[in-house]
Amino acid sequence: MHVLSKELFFPPVSNANLDGILAIGGDLSTERLLLAYKSGIFPWFEDDEPIIWWSPNSRMVLFLDELVVSKSMRNILNRNIFRVTFNQNFRDVISNCQQVKRDGQNGTWITNDMIEAYCKLNELGIAKSVEVWQNDELVGGLYGVDLGHIFCGESMFSKVSNASKVAFITLVNQLKKGNYKILDCQVYNEHLESLGCREIDRTDFIEILKSE
Repeated sequence: MHVLSKELFFPPVSNANLDGILAIGGDLSTERLLLAYKSGIFPWFEDDEPIIWWSPNSRMVLFLDELVVSKSMRNILNRNIFRVTFNQNFRDVISNCQQVKRDGQNGTWITNDMIEAYCKLNELGIAKSVEVWQNDELVGGLYGVDLGHIFCGESMFSKVSNASKVAFITLVNQLKKGNYKILDCQVYNEHLESLGCREIDRTDFIEILKSE
């Protein structure tokens, strides 16, 4: 495992261990985060840990035409129960994602330093959010890093049933209009699989990433 210094550098992603950990240390500067995402790497760690950089061998992605929208979700979308906006309340979205309790995690991986780092990316137009509203209350959303041809999803939250799904589906429809290649979801979970996401080999992911 590589220990990063102040130098703006990451080892080849093929050096990641079996768990997908590539390196530790470094910082969350805008320059390093951009280099990471453009290289197929992302940070994921908890408050009491050093910064851990990941590039898993199996990458969870959504090929946009493979989105699965259930009949019940189509009904919800058609009823206009929610209002969806883009990039209007980034800090509120990432802060809500930070507060979500997740199975198998003692704390959150979205540290306060990460919030500030991604808010800087948002100010530069690189990190973006989707907000879901009900009766003028923010009830769901997601955020991620926009590379122009790939959207790297980071986290989502939902305060009421289906709000995060609405954010996800609306984002995918928007990405289709922009001719994006894939939505990167990083690691497997059943919820993402139910929406049509699947795992691909890291080498295939990197090939898509480099094919701007």
